[in-house]
Amino acid sequence: MASQCVSKVELSISCSNLLDKDVGSKSDPLCVLLQSIGDDKWTELDRTEQVKNCQDPEFSKKLLLDYHFEKVQKLKLGVYDIDNKSVDLKDDDFLGGLECTLGQIVSSKKITRPLQLKKGKPAGKGTITITAEEIKDNRAIVLEVEAKGLDKKDLFGKSDPFLEFFKQGDDGKWQLVHRTEVVKNNLSPSWKKFTVALQTFCNCDMSKPIKEVVYIVHCDQVEFDCVHPEKKKKKKSYKNSGVISVKSSFFTNMDHHSWFLYFSKVGIDFTGSNGDPRSPQSLHYLSPDGLNQYLSATWSVGLVVQDYDTDKLFPAFGFGAQVPPDFKVSHEFALNFNPSNPYCQGVQGIVEAYRMALPQVKLYGPTNFSPIINHVAGIASGAAQQNNASQYFVLLIITDGEITDLDQTRDAIVKASRLPMSIIIIGVGEADFKAMELLDGDDGVLKSLSGEPVTRDIVQFVPLRQFANAPKEALAQSVLAEVPNQLVSYFKMLKLDPVNIPAPKA
Repeated sequence: MASQCVSKVELSISCSNLLDKDVGSKSDPLCVLLQSIGDDKWTELDRTEQVKNCQDPEFSKKLLLDYHFEKVQKLKLGVYDIDNKSVDLKDDDFLGGLECTLGQIVSSKKITRPLQLKKGKPAGKGTITITAEEIKDNRAIVLEVEAKGLDKKDLFGKSDPFLEFFKQGDDGKWQLVHRTEVVKNNLSPSWKKFTVALQTFCNCDMSKPIKEVVYIVHCDQVEFDCVHPEKKKKKKSYKNSGVISVKSSFFTNMDHHSWFLYFSKVGIDFTGSNGDPRSPQSLHYLSPDGLNQYLSATWSVGLVVQDYDTDKLFPAFGFGAQVPPDFKVSHEFALNFNPSNPYCQGVQGIVEAYRMALPQVKLYGPTNFSPIINHVAGIASGAAQQNNASQYFVLLIITDGEITDLDQTRDAIVKASRLPMSIIIIGVGEADFKAMELLDGDDGVLKSLSGEPVTRDIVQFVPLRQFANAPKEALAQSVLAEVPNQLVSYFKMLKLDPVNIPAPKA
C-alpha cells in the first residue's frame, strides 16, 4: 500500500555577490524553482518575488513544495535579472543556478553553494543559500497592518513605504519572514491583508520577538512606535517616525503532516543458496557491466537514502558466509572487513566494499536474520531510553529468502516493534518468499513463538522481480513507502513529536 505520508517543506532563498547585468544600476533578481520530471525535462514549481537593485537579495517569498521521502526529487534553482513584465525568462539575463536534490537540502537544513552559469563555469563570486524548514504546525496567522505619520524620505514626494517582518533564529540572527508590497507616495499607508504560516512567522512560539512587530497576539488593534535609531540618538525630544498599527490578526489552519527519518544499517545475504558467484546462474554473479540483483537493489534504495546522511557514511554488513582469515561462519561481518569501522562512503562505497568482499568470502549458511536484527534493536533500545523523538533506525536486508531461523526472527521482530526502528527486506531471485510475506504481516498480525503480537507493523517486504520492467525509481518508492508511517506510529505510541536532528551511527 502506498504511503500518504507527505510532508510540506518551505525553502527560504538568499543570494550574495550576484553578477551585475544592468548598466547604471544593480540587477533586479528573482529566483525560480524547477523540479525534474525525467529525461532532462524540468517543470517550474514556484518563483520568488523580484528584488530591485540588489546584488545580495534575501527573498521574502517562501517556496513551498511537497516532500516525498521515498523519491529522489531533483531540483534546479535559477536566478535571473528581470527587466520586463513578461513571465517568460528567455529574454532575461541568467545570473547563475544550482542543481541539487530536496533530500540534500532537508538533511542539511541549510546549504550555501556557488552559483554556476553552466557546469564548471562559476557565476563570478555569486552564491546561493537555501534553508529548509518542515511545516509541522498547521496554523497560520493573518495580519492587516497600517502606519500613520511616517517620515518623509523622498525629495520631491512622499515616501514609498513597505514593511518587513523578521524572526530571531536560534543563532540570534534575524531572518526575513515577510515583506509587504510597496505603497507609493503615502506617509499613512495601509498594506494588504496577508497570511503567513505560524511556524514561518515565529516558530509557533508566541513569545518569540518579532522585529518591527513584537509579540503578536490575537487582537483587534495594536499600535507600535516606528523608531529611527539615529534620530533617537540626536534628538532628546524625539518620539517616533510614525506609528505602525496591527488592524487585525487571527489564526487559520493549514493541512500538513509532519515526519522525519533516520537511517542505520545494510545487511547482504552471502549464503550458499545464492549459488556459486562464478556461475552465471548465481544471484551474486557479476554481469559484464559489473551488476547483479544485489547491487541493483542497493543502488535503487541507496540513492534515495544517502541524501539523509550529511557525511554519507553507512555501516554495511554481510551474513551467512565463511570469512577470512580463519573462514568461520559469520552472521554479521563488515563488508570492508573492518569491524571497528564498518562505514562505507555513500552507495558507491557500499558497492565497492561488496565487490571487494565477494571473491574473498565463501558462501555458506545458515541464513539467519535474527543476529543482525537484534544488533540494530540493541542500538535502538539505547536510543529509546532517552525518552525523546530524536532517533529512528532502519535496517535494510537484501536476501534470496531462504531463511533458516524463522522462529528466532519472529521473536526478534516482535521485540523490535516496541523500539524506534523499521526493517526493509528486498527479496532477490525466484524463491516463493512465503516466509518473508509472513514477516511482513500484510496477511495477518505477526506473532512471536509465545503468541505475543507485534506492537506495530515495522517490516516491509518486496520481491525485486516485481520491478524488472518498472522505472528504476519504482523499487525505492515501494520499499520506503511505509516507513514514514511506521516512524510516526512509534512516536505517537509514546506521545512524542519527532525532532529533526542528525542520527548517530550504528
